[in-house]
Amino acid sequence: MDTKPLTVDGYLNTVPAPGDALGTARFQLIASPTDDAVDDVIWSCTTGNPRIAHVLLTEIQPGDLLHVSGFLTQPDHAAEPARLTIDALEVLATAPARTLQEMVLDSYGDYVVVFDADTDAVPVFTSAGHWVGMAESPDTIGTLIEIHERVNGGDA
Repeated sequence: MDTKPLTVDGYLNTVPAPGDALGTARFQLIASPTDDAVDDVIWSCTTGNPRIAHVLLTEIQPGDLLHVSGFLTQPDHAAEPARLTIDALEVLATAPARTLQEMVLDSYGDYVVVFDADTDAVPVFTSAGHWVGMAESPDTIGTLIEIHERVNGGDA
């Protein structure tokens, strides 16, 4: 496995979950290298630092802007996802209350959608962060995903 140091600023995408061992946690971070949502990258992150795990599990919420440092491990097999193991975490900004009240991230299997109270349109991404399209309403999400799977051979 190839390991490299990496520092990323990004928004917490999911509610952090306890890891497999005591004092560990796992979470997803969305990094936006540009202002275009198409360029967003979702990082799968873990930490074995009990202090960081405690903060993630008790104080951090989706939408918080985080500055994390650690090591990116590229797996030996291309089918396995890369992992960012965090050994330093700083909260740069907390999520605005409006965002948490009016926007909701949800997953549909290998897909992620963003519900916004201000609009019927629903952006749809793969869980890897690739743009799928904009569903005109929540009722058309399934159709959009089915079309995407037909065009792409069923792989999210």
